This record gives sequence, C-alpha cells and structure tokens, in this order.
Amino acid sequence: MQVTADRGRIVSARTMPRSVLLPWEGMTVDKPIARVLNLIDDREQRLWTLTPDQARRRLLDGPEAVLGIDGSFALAARRGVDVVMARSLDRPMRYFLAKESSGPMLVIAQRIDEIRDCLAAEGYLDQFHPTYTRMVPAHHATTLRLVGCPDPNPTHERFFDPPRGTLPPDLDMIGERYVEALMFELRGWLAALPPGLGREPIGVCFSGGIDSGAVLVALNRALLESGRSAARLKAFTLRVGAGAGDAEQAREFLRRVDLEMLGEEVEAGAADVDPLAAIEVIEDYKPLDVECAAVGLALLRGIRARYPDWRLLVDGDGGDENLKDYPLEENHELTITSVVNNSMLYQEGWGVDAVKHSQTYSGGLGRATVRTHAPARLLGFEGFSPFTRPAVIAVAEAIPFAALVGGSHEALYDLKGEVVRRGMKRVLGVDFPVFPKRRFQEGAASEDVFEAAFDRPPEQYRRHFQSLYA
Repeated sequence: MQVTADRGRIVSARTMPRSVLLPWEGMTVDKPIARVLNLIDDREQRLWTLTPDQARRRLLDGPEAVLGIDGSFALAARRGVDVVMARSLDRPMRYFLAKESSGPMLVIAQRIDEIRDCLAAEGYLDQFHPTYTRMVPAHHATTLRLVGCPDPNPTHERFFDPPRGTLPPDLDMIGERYVEALMFELRGWLAALPPGLGREPIGVCFSGGIDSGAVLVALNRALLESGRSAARLKAFTLRVGAGAGDAEQAREFLRRVDLEMLGEEVEAGAADVDPLAAIEVIEDYKPLDVECAAVGLALLRGIRARYPDWRLLVDGDGGDENLKDYPLEENHELTITSVVNNSMLYQEGWGVDAVKHSQTYSGGLGRATVRTHAPARLLGFEGFSPFTRPAVIAVAEAIPFAALVGGSHEALYDLKGEVVRRGMKRVLGVDFPVFPKRRFQEGAASEDVFEAAFDRPPEQYRRHFQSLYA
C-alpha cells in the first residue's frame, strides 16, 4: 500500500514513519493539494528485472521505457501535478478522483470496493459511485494532471503497438514463431520467480483444450530444459457433474502426450458454481465472464481445500483472444472483417478513442482479466498466463489473418488449432492433440449443472452488481 504524504513523493505504507498517519486507520494526514492515495502494495507487483522504484521511473520516461517493464504490474508515478499510471494486460488498475476543499484527491486501487472503503474512511463516501471509477486501459500509459476543478480528462499514450500482418501466410512458420514466443515467456517467468517460489509446485488450470494444453506441454519442457524437476507440475481439471466433458478430454490429451502422471481431477458440486457470488468477486456482470469466474472459483476453491499452501497457478487465458477464436455468430456487433482488421480487438476492445469504449471497465481482455485475476488473488494464488505477455501477442498480431481465412468463419475457427499443432511439432517435436473448441465453463460442468447455474437473463447479473453498492 502506498500513500502520497507530501507533494510529488509517493512513500510506502510499510516504510512510512509513524509520524505520518494512515487515514484508513482512523487517523489523519496533512492535506496538500492533489493528494494521491495508492492502495496497490509494492509486494503485489511481479516485476521480472526491475525494482518497483526503477519501474516507476520508467513510467515518467515515456511509452518506450514502459514497454521495457517485464512482468505483471500496476504502477503509478508522480511528477508535480502529473500522475502516470500503467498496468500489464493480466491485472486490473482502477482510479477515482474525489473532491477536497484543497484540490482533487486521486485514489488508485485494483478493486472498486477498495476505492469505496478508502473514500468511506476519508469521509467522502457520498462522492462514490461504482460507475465513477475508471480503469487504466491495458497497453497505455495514462496521465492525469491534478489541477483542481473540473475533473481533468486523462491522456492515454500507447506503449505496446506491435506491427500487424508482417508474417507470410505460412502456417508452419507462424506456428513455429508462436510456440517459440510461448516458450520464451514461460522461461522468463520461471527465471524470475523469487527464491521463495522458485522450488514450489506449479499447477496448470487444465481442460485438455488448445490453450491449457499448450501451456502444460510447453511448461513441462521449460522445466526440464532448465534442470528443474517436472514432478513439481500438476494439471488440475475441474469436474462438476457426472457428464462434464473436460474430465474425459483432459485424460485423453495427457495420454496422447505421455503426461498422464501430471493429471489430477478436482470435483465440485453444483452448489459450488455460484454466478452471483462470482459477480461479487470480479465486480463485473458480463455473462460470459461471470460464467468463467464462477467455474474458476469452484476449481480454485477445490485446489485450496486440497492443498492449503499451494501458490503458483498457470493458465491459458488470452489464447482465444490472440488467435481470434470466438464464435462471431454470438456477437452481432462483430463481423469477420472487423475482427481480422482491428489491432488487438479481443485484447483491448474497440480502443480508448472509440465511442463504445467503457471508461469504467476498459474493453476486451483488458476488462475480462478480472475473471482469472480476482479469484486467484482472493484465494491466495499467484497466477500467470504466457498468452497475455507481449512476445506472444506480438507474434499473433503479425499473423496475416485476412489472407489466411479469406472471409471464412470456419477457416478462422480452425486457425488456432493449426497454428499451435504445427508449432508444437516444429519447436518441441510433440504431436499435439486438438479437440473441438468449447468454453471452460461449458466443459467443466455437465449440461444440467450449467443450465441450472447460468440459465438466467443477463439483466439479473447487472441488477445484482448494482445492488452491491445500493
């Protein structure tokens, strides 16, 4: 947790002298103009090569410097009246501007309820509404000038802008580059694990699908290459109900790649899949993200009950976004032309300058990342997905989608399996099994459990979210 105790300097709550008192402890601080209350603790940053202070200095050096921050982060730095904020794709970062008599007060946090509680402790709860919170958009450095009333509009500078369509329409080459990038990011993550985590077991949230399968196979190889024991690796598969399809698919996948010893099923009951409870965890109401989070919470709670001290989890979140593997028929706002021709559409949504862009939530995976991050954080896990990392996304953006799919929905849906299958063969020598696509929540639960949990109108999710702050 961090607090600005004077103008221009952000100090850590852990190292702050006791003469500087914390407002949410029922105490007071001097109130300089443009206070900044940063509630994101440095201990939650997962930086690979820099200290938090070094990374914050990069925020003030411009977008190119921000791209050099490796790892998972949500950082803020201040220079005079300017506050610069940036985050990685895999975690949320929110802010709220409150009004004080001496000037604006900026609150920065990962969650909406953290902002609400801070404002209540400061005596400004009457200014709060969840829709007044703002999400820092992924891949952008967001700058606010704290200069008083009226509230300033932020500026957004992109720090990650990979070139599009630069690879030839050669699926073997594309697959090779994609799996090489996957391996690069997994090796980087393993190398950057702090000493306390470097020897701990690693779980993969595993369905036997393309993305979780690729993560498992690649992570197993990366461990072996580095001289670490692959015995610390485990593939956790959720099964809710007797007819859940992922359990059988996961077993078949592991059999085909000769990794059956890694598999472990986690059983949950129908009552463990609670979409309304998931809304409270992720602080969002989009049906597909609620479904994913509800099933994910059941899996993570099952792992936590079985292994009280387990911390490291890896998943395949972001793989569908990278290779545009979502059914267009379910979203009438999209056409195949808009999907293949818009940069990082599924990662970022329509973009910060678009009318449809949500200032409260951002867009694309930049919004949906809470479906994995929030449950993991709640239950004490350290989560990671290599598919959210820049090297992998850069290769995906370089794919000439339009040339490869020729306007065909079916060709687009088949593309991810072909890319990963060919890449696994060329890079790792693995005959990679590819099964028909289904969403995590659909495969983890039997049909009757799924319908009982999620057969409800989307308005019910929105109403429940709104009731949390009534």
